[in-house]
Amino acid sequence: MTEEAEVRIVASAAPRPKKRDVNGWVVLDKPVGMTSTHAVAVIKRLFRARKAGHAGTLDPLASGILPIALGEATKTVPYVMDGRKAYAFTVAWGEETNTDDAEGHVVASSDERPEPDAIAELLPRFTGTILQVPPKFSAIKIDGERAYDRAREGEAVELQPRAVTIEQLRLVSRTEDRALFEAECGKGTYVRAIARDLGRNLGCFGHVAALRRTRVGPFNLHNSVTLDALETLASEAPDGLPDTALLPVATALCDLPSVAVDRTGAGRLARGQSMLLRGRDAPVLEGTVAVMLAGRLVALAEFDRGELHPKRIFNLGERG
Repeated sequence: MTEEAEVRIVASAAPRPKKRDVNGWVVLDKPVGMTSTHAVAVIKRLFRARKAGHAGTLDPLASGILPIALGEATKTVPYVMDGRKAYAFTVAWGEETNTDDAEGHVVASSDERPEPDAIAELLPRFTGTILQVPPKFSAIKIDGERAYDRAREGEAVELQPRAVTIEQLRLVSRTEDRALFEAECGKGTYVRAIARDLGRNLGCFGHVAALRRTRVGPFNLHNSVTLDALETLASEAPDGLPDTALLPVATALCDLPSVAVDRTGAGRLARGQSMLLRGRDAPVLEGTVAVMLAGRLVALAEFDRGELHPKRIFNLGERG
């Protein structure tokens, strides 16, 4: 047997790192050039986690907040995705691209450049609930296929306008060829479409040249961590990063009202049984609530006329 073959046999016989049940959130400050799927795979590897997912795709050319859920936190992903998002983005004037960002090829151009007053006068038309046509290169499905797959194959993609909510759109600074904006918006809003439509309305065309997401629901840059920082920590933790490097699962639900129960009540909910909250101290609530036992998340439940009906049960340790 050759030395090279022996090395291959030894390498293949080496045990794979054992995966763990890890529960919590990583608020990753994703770097430019990395896909969201790749980011999730890296975080999953660093924590040796069995299960992971993200709360809202961030394009490879964009940086900023990518919330990554591990273990039981994946059950709370929809509540994060429904939260408000904030962005800082740069629009390059003079060219519209087929992707509405710097990755695509130019489909329209102009020598015109907008004046600050013209931009300021236009912005109110882009706030509140408006109709927005998503970019052709988007993940929206058309007859079961992603729009970007059809667009890449050269098909003519026609997407219908959708109602989106833009809470705030502010011009931060500008040069002759570029302008920096900040936006706060709801679910389903495309910043690339904002840049495209601003350029069209101003008569100069435009596309997103740089994009940074600064907030997703309860997560922002203040509680984020870089990939380099996690890689450094992981070099000192060969069995996977510890749970203390995670935010609790319940962090994702801070916008929901919470209801405290005792162990008996928590046990009923865990078995899929509803429970009635009695007495003058019982909360007066309706809708989805986070159910807590001694500060630990035990369930998501629907609160209806004083009764809790379990929707999702959480199997967590002391960190909830």
